[in-house]
Amino acid sequence: MRAARLIKLVLLLQARPSMTGPELAQELEVSERTVARDVLSLSEAGVPVYADRGRSGGYRLIGGYRTRLTGLGRSEAEALFLSGVPSALREMGLADAASAARLKVSAALLPELRDAATGAAQRFHLDAPAWYQEPRTPALLPAVAGAVWDDRRITARYLRKDTEVERQLEPYGLVLKAGVWYLAARAQGDFRVYRVDRFTAVDVPDGGEDGGEDSAEGPTGGGRFIRDEAFDLPAFWAERAAQFARSLLREEVVVRLSAHGVRRLPHVTERAAAEEAIDAARSGDGPDAQGRLTVRLAVESAEVAYAQLLGLGPEGEVLHPPALRERFAAAARRTAALYA
Repeated sequence: MRAARLIKLVLLLQARPSMTGPELAQELEVSERTVARDVLSLSEAGVPVYADRGRSGGYRLIGGYRTRLTGLGRSEAEALFLSGVPSALREMGLADAASAARLKVSAALLPELRDAATGAAQRFHLDAPAWYQEPRTPALLPAVAGAVWDDRRITARYLRKDTEVERQLEPYGLVLKAGVWYLAARAQGDFRVYRVDRFTAVDVPDGGEDGGEDSAEGPTGGGRFIRDEAFDLPAFWAERAAQFARSLLREEVVVRLSAHGVRRLPHVTERAAAEEAIDAARSGDGPDAQGRLTVRLAVESAEVAYAQLLGLGPEGEVLHPPALRERFAAAARRTAALYA
């Protein structure tokens, strides 16, 4: 345990020019006194840790002491930081292990490659595909991905319903959702989401080298755009995905649920809508004398609600609308006749 903490302390100091005692204590989840003892132990073991005194002081490594991964290029480093799906790692309880691994790699990289982790996180976010679905790669995805990596503007033609339109886009990031690739891009000052498989043509200006004089393409030249460093791709995607899900829920049904039906509802319908309906019902009238909870559930349509709520079986009773209730009653009669 202590050995692992000492290694992490060295890696933290390799990754940053200097860190204060409170900063190290917070990262290592120990007291500042423990940090001081650990630094003393490292010094006695020959690790050149130097302590700067005073208000702006801290701990740092001297003498160029570090371990490096030799031969690792920028593209390899960036690809390395794309090797995990953050949400899946978090749900499996591996977030801390993944964070420690990234820290070790960051500490070992050459100084000019230290921004590889940040660059990868800003440009790509993986939302794992659903089960039993084979992701289909759009033909134009490599061109779009190249523009995302290089912060280069694109001229894209894409299908919007039955019409083909053309837009100038600043491609910020790609998201893979349930086997479908989406592009988060800025167009005319606003961030929007585009399905990559609807692109019919993508033109990426050649441009030339970075730097140079200002041009019509922007101060970086070569068709490149200046990335807004405050843009957070995972947060942007989560917000837009929630908005999209809510926009689909245009109708409402009333369902009376058993205790088991309450537990099952988020698994057969849109989870956020189900949880909101259950919370609202519990804070309202609450369960009846038989322990059943009546919820008002937002759904996409009566047809979709029928297909979803059938999964509740006898644990859910549709009360409204009347036409949907009668449809469930007819289905129950047919099912009873099968088992008579």
